[in-house]
Amino acid sequence: MKYDAIVIGAGLAGLVAAAEIADSGKKVLLLDQEPEASFGGQAWWSFGGLFLIDSPEQRRMGIKDSKELAWQDWLGAAGFDKETDEDYWGKKWAEAYVDFAAGEKRAWLSSLGVKFFPVVGWAERGGYLAEGHGNSVPRFHIVWGTGPGIVAPFERRVREHMKNGLVDFRPRHQVDGLEENNSAVTGVIGSVLEPSNAARGEASSRKVVGQFRFEAKAVVVTSGGIGGNHDLIRKNWPSRLGEAPEAMLSGVPAHVDGRMLEISEKAGGRIVNRDRMWHYTEGIKNWNPVWSRHGIRILPGPSSLWLDAKGRRFPAPNFPGFDTLGTLETIQKTGYSYSWFILTQKIIEKEFALSGSEQNPDLTGKSIPQVLGRVRAGATAPVQAFMDKGEDFVIAKTLEELVDGMNKLTGENLLDFTEIERQIKARDRQLDNPFTKDLQITALRGARNYRGDRLIRVAPPHKLLDPKKRPLIAVRLNIVSRKTLGGLQTDLSARVLNEAGEPIQGLYAAGEVAGFGGGGVHGYRSLEGTFLGGCLFSGRVAGRAVAEGEAE
Repeated sequence: MKYDAIVIGAGLAGLVAAAEIADSGKKVLLLDQEPEASFGGQAWWSFGGLFLIDSPEQRRMGIKDSKELAWQDWLGAAGFDKETDEDYWGKKWAEAYVDFAAGEKRAWLSSLGVKFFPVVGWAERGGYLAEGHGNSVPRFHIVWGTGPGIVAPFERRVREHMKNGLVDFRPRHQVDGLEENNSAVTGVIGSVLEPSNAARGEASSRKVVGQFRFEAKAVVVTSGGIGGNHDLIRKNWPSRLGEAPEAMLSGVPAHVDGRMLEISEKAGGRIVNRDRMWHYTEGIKNWNPVWSRHGIRILPGPSSLWLDAKGRRFPAPNFPGFDTLGTLETIQKTGYSYSWFILTQKIIEKEFALSGSEQNPDLTGKSIPQVLGRVRAGATAPVQAFMDKGEDFVIAKTLEELVDGMNKLTGENLLDFTEIERQIKARDRQLDNPFTKDLQITALRGARNYRGDRLIRVAPPHKLLDPKKRPLIAVRLNIVSRKTLGGLQTDLSARVLNEAGEPIQGLYAAGEVAGFGGGGVHGYRSLEGTFLGGCLFSGRVAGRAVAEGEAE
């Protein structure tokens, strides 16, 4: 037999798995339906955030974290409620992942040359009680080099094995089925797609020019989720989040189509937690798109006033950066799939960042002088580009002009100036004292007790109608698709399970297609920084399991 293992998908989980298998001296066939330009998959486009616990970066920033606190937060976010069935393995994976994030994860990555930005970010702040959703402390560690920086060491390992003959990489090979023999998966069949010059992330041709069939003792599925397939998202949309959006932006390229989920299910794999998914509420249409409906997520600080499509302020804790899915549910139940931020120039300068490697050239390019430029006056260059060219931004000198511009942007005339002015004045009055009943302002002041937020993330609280802080800015926010939280159920060796809960011989899964481990390591909600980390961890587990077991 020519190959010991076949890995389907050359994203981060696939690269990690392939590298681990090849490191053991076994021969790997790595297949991907996209051109070689998309090597590294979605991870390349990411901001490069990783969830770490009690790291040196945290300690230097004065953050006291522990595995016990992180596990408390994970359980509060996950809300596992099917622990004898669909959540059984997901919870076990979650516990293993938290151990990994508190243990060898950082040292392992450091040994591969991965470095981190010194200021730790505070994502998904929660806003509930101690045991509810959210990170109690900042844990979002940005890789120095962002997405390309986390892909690089694994790409380097795989390419070294390509040179020494242990990895055979075949782009433009689309898997159409898994071959079985005596209830074991023994290989793959599929279509060779015509060569494509499509750049990274661009849609590529699906014209078939040939067929293939390969055998191996182990097949590892690392093909990603359904974030680029809006029809499949709507089919699986949970009623608890209201009606599925009529229109969404895409936070991932079109090739994130979920097709291997159905193919794996036909081979006996069990899919669990189909209705669990992760989509962002702060999406803006990319003025310079790479793929169709290309959306960019704003990574907001907590100060912007968040209004629904009719100009009504969202209730606590629907503040920017606190509870992604809670706010998604709130938005969808308004009957509209968009909402608004209203903020000032001072807020956008301090608090707006954009997700994605290409939107952070300073961090991606590892330029210390450019990073230091973030503390200077003015918005960052990528944010300013959206202010100048993006269709979702309205900038005005007065609130009346701003509201008029917001109405013109949508053409729906839903916003009443008097109503919005009343709400902003009510909010601004809460700043007259160092104490307040407005929980968002309490949260702003609390956030600035953290050195990282005070330095680069949270603007000093101020009145939105203060003429010195102008111009006023409004941003129309769209739903932007992103991650699949459910998927193929796997045991702690990344073996895909069937409906009876038994491992399918020869079949493994890692990354998003497996719900980042177990068919749903996150439960219902993510703490952020756990998608890349989930690909790393599950890819490593799958690769080592194949190296040590089935492929003997």
